[in-house]
Amino acid sequence: MTKKAIITGITGQDGSHLADLLLEKNYEVIGVARRCSVDTTQRIQHLSYNNNFKLIEGDIADVSSVINIFKDNDNVDEVYNLAAQSHVATSFKQPALTWDITGKGCLNLLQALLDLDLRSVRFYQASSSEMFGSSYDVNEHGEKYQNEETKFMPNSPYAISKCAAHHCVRLFRDAYAFHASSGILFNHEGPRRGENFVTQKIVRWIKNYQRWTDKVVGRGKRTYDADNIYSENQEPFPKLRLGNLDAYRDWGYAGDYVKAMWMMLQQDTPEDYVICTGETHTIRDFLNIAFAQVGINDWEGMVVIDPEFYRPCEVDYLRGDCSKARKKLGWSHEYNLERLVKLMLNA
Repeated sequence: MTKKAIITGITGQDGSHLADLLLEKNYEVIGVARRCSVDTTQRIQHLSYNNNFKLIEGDIADVSSVINIFKDNDNVDEVYNLAAQSHVATSFKQPALTWDITGKGCLNLLQALLDLDLRSVRFYQASSSEMFGSSYDVNEHGEKYQNEETKFMPNSPYAISKCAAHHCVRLFRDAYAFHASSGILFNHEGPRRGENFVTQKIVRWIKNYQRWTDKVVGRGKRTYDADNIYSENQEPFPKLRLGNLDAYRDWGYAGDYVKAMWMMLQQDTPEDYVICTGETHTIRDFLNIAFAQVGINDWEGMVVIDPEFYRPCEVDYLRGDCSKARKKLGWSHEYNLERLVKLMLNA
């Protein structure tokens, strides 16, 4: 039989990748998106002609909207909650909005399933490595890591909201026997990543710089000031502005990670899983790899360290241990960082 799944946050990176995966598996997919005055459906435009895909309007921060989503779409087998205000820096500027969507939105979904007696629906919650914040464990080799047993120490309103949602899932699983699982996903990127995230910001800057070089500079000499790069005819190109280059992150490919989401809901027993690559790199490492792939090794003069992009409370080190997911789900990642950067640059 064809399964039916609801995906909140369908217009985001993960939502679009997950929709692709489920449709390949012959699911009927219902995507939920908030009404917006501008078009936010670029990532799912290729699904508009698929008869098994339907896009509906809804807002998980609105209880009535959530109830109507479930009432209007019966016989749902799985719900994937990927909706969030997902930018950490924005969460410091809009903490209440972040809470309403990222934290309370998850509770609204779970409570609606309970109140409508839909406890047989399997539920996935997108948790985040940001929940660990400054917390980590150390293995016998002296290496830092985070896994399912590492305590949470959230360092942003976003991470606090994700922690609340994560504990809601555990509560409904224990109290009401929900088949509800959370995937604690470490940073995952790809060509569909939003432009305000650092990896995509770097990749897009490099692409735009290459176009500018081809058009204006060619092989001519370049000069620099504090904010710009200049061609021989003095046409300026703004430097890449970034924050902390020494923060460590565990980066994977979003297309790999959505497979783990689906695998969690196919298990007999619901559990929480860390999903990651197990490798950590600094943003400086990411810059080295990305610039090297386009033949630039002296990128330091092209980058400005801007205090505007520092977080009020930084997360310095993230490196996951996904041994549980490998053992119980049989999941593994295909993309390392170098291959991921190449994919993003060539998109």
